[in-house]
Amino acid sequence: MTTETPSLADAARVSAAWPFEEARKLVQRVERTGQTSVLFETGYGPSGLPHIGTFGEVARTTMVRHAFEVLTEGRVETHLLAFSDDMDGLRKVPDNVPNRDMMAQYLGKPLTQVPDPFSNEYPSFGAANNARLRAFLDRFDFHYEFASSTEYYKAGRFDEMLLRMLEVYDDVMDIILPTLGPDRRATYSPFLPISPRTGIVLQVPMVERNPAKGTIVYVDPDTGQKVETKVTGGAVKCQWKADWALRWAALGIDYEMAGKDLIDSVKLSSNIVRALGGTPPDGFNYELFLDEKGQKISKSKGNGLTIEQWLTYASPESLSLFMYQKPREAKRLYFDAIPRAVDEYLQFLNGYERQDIKNRLGNPVWHIHSGEPPQPEVLHHPGEQGSAGVSISFVMLLNLAAVANSEDAQVLWGFLRRYAPGVSRETHPRLDKLVGYAVAYFRDFVRPAKSYRLPDDVERDALAKLDAELAKLPADASAEDIQTILYDVARPIPRYQDMKAKGATPERPGVANDWFNMLYQVLLGENRGPRFGSFVALYGIAETRALIAKALSGDLAKEHQTFLESRAA
Repeated sequence: MTTETPSLADAARVSAAWPFEEARKLVQRVERTGQTSVLFETGYGPSGLPHIGTFGEVARTTMVRHAFEVLTEGRVETHLLAFSDDMDGLRKVPDNVPNRDMMAQYLGKPLTQVPDPFSNEYPSFGAANNARLRAFLDRFDFHYEFASSTEYYKAGRFDEMLLRMLEVYDDVMDIILPTLGPDRRATYSPFLPISPRTGIVLQVPMVERNPAKGTIVYVDPDTGQKVETKVTGGAVKCQWKADWALRWAALGIDYEMAGKDLIDSVKLSSNIVRALGGTPPDGFNYELFLDEKGQKISKSKGNGLTIEQWLTYASPESLSLFMYQKPREAKRLYFDAIPRAVDEYLQFLNGYERQDIKNRLGNPVWHIHSGEPPQPEVLHHPGEQGSAGVSISFVMLLNLAAVANSEDAQVLWGFLRRYAPGVSRETHPRLDKLVGYAVAYFRDFVRPAKSYRLPDDVERDALAKLDAELAKLPADASAEDIQTILYDVARPIPRYQDMKAKGATPERPGVANDWFNMLYQVLLGENRGPRFGSFVALYGIAETRALIAKALSGDLAKEHQTFLESRAA
């Protein structure tokens, strides 16, 4: 009896990966409505530069979009709209822009009416940040359509729904007012007129509404005179919760995700969409990122990591993995998250080819690369003929940099080429980038934080025995042969015996992790590290023996202390 391999779409229909769970909701939506296209949306507030949250939202939405396309086998057209709220009034001058005094003169005006503080390249602050958003998204090869709130309002894209909102004004107010305090309630209106006199986005109450004429009347806060204005053609914009609903209803948005802090806003905007006669989009609420202290990341505080900081030390794919994993759980987004993300990405990539279709669809790299992950780059040691090759990890490179005491990528490449003579930057371009990331991360974070400890008497004896056994191996010994030596040295030492290990017997006990932890702490100045046999094979047996000698003499700890003192000076 044979088991037939399921098709990609069949496997997708039962996959537990969260993008498929989200996409299946959209499939049900399409089946109910009979629509032939689906519109995804992400929002951007151009009062600030694109940030890591912007990346996360677009990356995650793109994953759901691709999962939906697989489920529907291309029968339903999809689009992703990157929408910029550039008609919002400038509420405060950002701290991270030049010409702040100039910008202060434009407080309250739409962002597309505030001059560009950076240069004369763009007609406005909003346009400058929109250009940055598009360059940002293009950098990661996202496929999207850009939309400007200002352009949509002025071009009449929202006119029909603005008139509809005027008709159901009381229903909208009944939805919003219970959520406001007494003072705000007295002045609230879903419409924000753009003053024809000052150009400022006004937050004023309505004194008259004329649905038949499509106009509203308000009192100018400076002159005290009544002003009648149309709600169409860009003469007004909506308060943001009403604006969100307006956009969903007018454009027919089918899917938009939002942060957990916007759960109540999503509910309110969804109720407004229903009042307008539309259907709210599907979506889910993702958890927020935390800084190293467990505090919520804030653009104004500047805590946490920026996109540029992450990409200084790691690949875009590792950042995509960070966004993919557990989106409904809060995660610390700080520098110490980078090595783990990089190496987990490499592990998922290395395992992909060995998986069946069901497990491939649960592998993050399938979603990160839209179903077409690249081949992993591995090194082949001449002494290990027939092996699958060794994948070099980020942690491995960090430890190579540490023992070589070097911040020079060429030095690391020297070890790599000695291990695998045929390797080069041309044959392994992704490895070349990984080396560069590792050198930068080692320089800025690992080297200053290292802490070498001196071995005690039991550890000194164990290291001496290890040195003697390594001396018996040929220079080109395989990683497996070296790993066997590591176990054989530790196994007779009571401190390192693990009788609970699988297959352990009194005659042949298992080896506890304490043995490898000691090697990391004494030889590498770290609490964890790579598979030690692979590390020795890459670093070199003679070099490892010299490292052991320096550890036994105390020179490793002394040299690091000297480095720390020079850095402090």
